[in-house]
Amino acid sequence: MKKNLVLILIVVLLAVFPLFIQKGAEFGGADGKAESEIGNIAPDYEPWFSSIWEPPSGEIESLLFSLQAAIGAGFIGYFVGLNKGKHKKFTQKRKEE
Repeated sequence: MKKNLVLILIVVLLAVFPLFIQKGAEFGGADGKAESEIGNIAPDYEPWFSSIWEPPSGEIESLLFSLQAAIGAGFIGYFVGLNKGKHKKFTQKRKEE
């Protein structure tokens, strides 16, 4: 229990610490930086394809991204828990034999 609390505290500090060190900094994504760098390297570059749908605002884009991450984490967590439960049931069954 104590180890979990320490790990949670470390994760929170890792997430919050940069916000205090870099006050007023913009934390943009890698997509924007990559796009500007490609423009610097090859100004005549044309993308192969464009997006099917653009979200109306950055907030909705963030919402969809976090929703996608939450669904993925739930999916992974479900199968990890399911396999752990199967393993625990299997080991208990072997101990009884």
